[in-house]
Amino acid sequence: MNEARQSGGTWWQRLSSGLKRTSSSIGGAISDLVAKRKLDAATIDELEEVLIRADLGLAAAGRIADAIRADRYDKTVTPDEVKGILAAEVEKVLAPVAAPLVIAGAKPFVILVAGVNGSGKTTTIGKLAAKYRAEGRTAVLAAGDTFRAAAIDQLKIWGARTGSQVVAREPGADAAGLAFDALSAAKAAGADVLLIDTAGRLQNKAALMGELEKVVRVLKKLEPTAPHAVLLVLDATVGQNALSQVEEFSRIAGVTGLAMTKLDGSARGGILVAIAEKHRLPIHFIGVGEGVDDLAPFQARDFAKAIAGLET
Repeated sequence: MNEARQSGGTWWQRLSSGLKRTSSSIGGAISDLVAKRKLDAATIDELEEVLIRADLGLAAAGRIADAIRADRYDKTVTPDEVKGILAAEVEKVLAPVAAPLVIAGAKPFVILVAGVNGSGKTTTIGKLAAKYRAEGRTAVLAAGDTFRAAAIDQLKIWGARTGSQVVAREPGADAAGLAFDALSAAKAAGADVLLIDTAGRLQNKAALMGELEKVVRVLKKLEPTAPHAVLLVLDATVGQNALSQVEEFSRIAGVTGLAMTKLDGSARGGILVAIAEKHRLPIHFIGVGEGVDDLAPFQARDFAKAIAGLET
């Protein structure tokens, strides 16, 4: 893990702090249940209910309960021993899907960023632009959420902040036409990455599906292999609703990977485990704050330890 000090301390410190609401919810319940007593069937059942309430999902909660049962049944156990088993089982679920978003094989590398309004799409695009700039790459940002003037303005601010070219039109402009212009501009500029914001009006699925399909179709006229990644941004605070969002957007836009934001604002960070268990999509990034450094590549072991409230 990278221990380089940044504005808010090490990434581990920010991750464990950001997941404090989730780890306190789970860890507090574990401590209350198992402190210095034998683990009987009723206690393990209660532990399983705690994990389900923390949004880890039925399958993962059941498997963790089974692991605790197999290892410590009818023995005196400490909260840290249970947390250790929890972390190990969570890591088993997450390790296969923890994968970086590799920028390679195309220039510009086109990333279509999807998600419902309010999920943090535009902010995530800005943070990624900052990340790529720090790596010495150039990025073009496309303000493709043309229905929301605030999203267009926000992307322009991120463009200025990160020294990235922004392609934007008036609110209500055709999103596919804007995407075409943005890809043309990125090609002309020799940019390394094109990040395209999109609308997130899930309440009108037919219109959203039509718009996203048109964006993809128009991109392919200029670059047959585009988009090279479809990144779905999820808000951790919505809990179980995130599962249905993955389902909807995967069908609509062909999602290739995930970023989860706002983990610091939620006690429901366990939903990432349920998503990994059900959908098996690569998890590229997680966010634990508003700062530009608070979005980082996803690491299964760090997340598992942080969610269990263990020290690294």
